Amino acid sequence: MSRLLVRTHGLGKSYPRSHRSADRLRALGRLLGGRADPDAHVVLHDVTLDVHRGESVGIIGANGAGKSTLLKLITGVLTPTRGTVEVHGDVGALLELGAGFHLEYSGRDNIAMAAALRGLSARELEARLPDIIAFADIGDYIDEPVKHYSSGMVVRLGFAVVASLAPDLLITDEVLAVGDESFQRKCVRWMERYLAGGGTLLLVSHSMYHIQKLCRRALWLRDGTVAGYGDVHEITQAYLAWHERNSATAGEAATARAGLEFSLGTIELNGEGGEAPASIACGGRLHVRAPIVSRDGRVPIAMVGLVRADGTPVYGVSTEMDGVTLRADADGRYVADVAFEGLPVLPGSYTVRLHVLDPEGVRLFDTQERGLVVRGESREFGLVRLDHRWAATQERGHG
Repeated sequence: MSRLLVRTHGLGKSYPRSHRSADRLRALGRLLGGRADPDAHVVLHDVTLDVHRGESVGIIGANGAGKSTLLKLITGVLTPTRGTVEVHGDVGALLELGAGFHLEYSGRDNIAMAAALRGLSARELEARLPDIIAFADIGDYIDEPVKHYSSGMVVRLGFAVVASLAPDLLITDEVLAVGDESFQRKCVRWMERYLAGGGTLLLVSHSMYHIQKLCRRALWLRDGTVAGYGDVHEITQAYLAWHERNSATAGEAATARAGLEFSLGTIELNGEGGEAPASIACGGRLHVRAPIVSRDGRVPIAMVGLVRADGTPVYGVSTEMDGVTLRADADGRYVADVAFEGLPVLPGSYTVRLHVLDPEGVRLFDTQERGLVVRGESREFGLVRLDHRWAATQERGHG
């Protein structure tokens, strides 16, 4: 059996501009005449990718970067404008919400229809049906028409069907962003078992936590082209740094327009400025510093927080909580300056956030963020490493 499961070469997708009737007629004429459309809107351009069995690839990028279009081309939902797609294996896809379901049919009937389309016999369906229904966990709604389902219930049903069939290649588009937290955990556990058993995954998500947890490689799309492909941690960190640069530029422009009473400068982590994520060893020292401009000279409140890459708060504290009053420097700027000795968070990707509030701590004026990578290896669970000590034990001898 070939190890190559998916290959795209020079893949591209364009759509004709059709705002007016004349545009649609012109596009149709070019299509029938086999001529290229110079005015076409290019959604995806020159994407070349090989995915082998057992690989897990996260596809990341801003909204409109072409992620969903790439998945639809791979699954055959769309036809490429240029380039080729090869798929060698059984594909299970969870793309647009409700895609593949008949809205007038019940959940149970849709399961039967999906099973029949995948070639399952009535006996095989009967054997798998209880597990599918249990995984979906939507109660009596299983016998209600799908059109009555919430978005979360649709995702539950779709994932349950795909999970029961265990395809060679699983393709998902933001599935984990719709379900509730308990179902997300169930899906993640299933995906981990699926990958451990040799499954192959293409995952689109805006959650870098899920991308880093489930994928070994990442493909970064920007404006329809490949901006990076390789190790998941390297690519996601490059993407986050780019995203932060864009956010910082937008934030600076917004600050200038609004004329904020209090505004933050660039964050320094361990003495390093810039926009790229900083890196420290697990248990290392973290020194956070940033200037604050006060238009009227009043003393602001500074707050610093650490969040995991998926947005889960880890810790936060403010100068007001600690009874600290910021002092102005020679230029009249206040400086938020705090150090964490022996940072106990586990290895992974985090974000340091700084907020500045008015002296009363009522109104938040400005926020700055900076990526932080904690290096190291650990098999521990959770967010932080807690000091602990096991009592020494000794097995009793036999005989």
